[in-house]
Amino acid sequence: MSDTPALFQCSLGPSLRRWRVLNRIKQETLARDLGVSQSKVSRWESGLVQPEGADRLAVLRLLRARTCSAADRALLDLVTRSSAPVHLVCDLTHRLLAISQSRAQEWHLPVAEFMNRPLWRFASEGIRQMEAELSDRGWFEPFAPDICFTTERADFPEMSIPESGVRISRLPLSDGSFARLVREIPVTATSAH
Repeated sequence: MSDTPALFQCSLGPSLRRWRVLNRIKQETLARDLGVSQSKVSRWESGLVQPEGADRLAVLRLLRARTCSAADRALLDLVTRSSAPVHLVCDLTHRLLAISQSRAQEWHLPVAEFMNRPLWRFASEGIRQMEAELSDRGWFEPFAPDICFTTERADFPEMSIPESGVRISRLPLSDGSFARLVREIPVTATSAH
């Protein structure tokens, strides 16, 4: 399995546009900074074309979640200190940013083995299916709704994912990138969303 979902490419355009608007950067300025044409940035944002090669790497570096501010670090601290099984990942790359102790207990290796690494290769079929539906569920809209779903048990040598209800929330970070808060919920709560 790949470390990064192929599906995330469909979110590059909306994510790039949202990052640019939040940071008050014009397409022309972004294009100049990336060494591409303004029309290319426009096509990326509309989803007509996906960035490739060095352009793709530059966009990913730009959009990957970074915890730069005191508020971002406070969010990491809250997740780490939570008594609930929760973790925080980069919304675009699924890179682990923070994890609660109760979630870490479900995993078979020390947390250091996972930090700042994509968790996508551990996604269950239910998680993969939901990832494919994010755009249709309004995930990339300015006020994205929480999304609730169920996932089946998945066992890997490094970790186990229990059969559970899952609630994901898209949280903006101070630099305009996004993190995804992943929480367990009662399975019955997923049918309401």
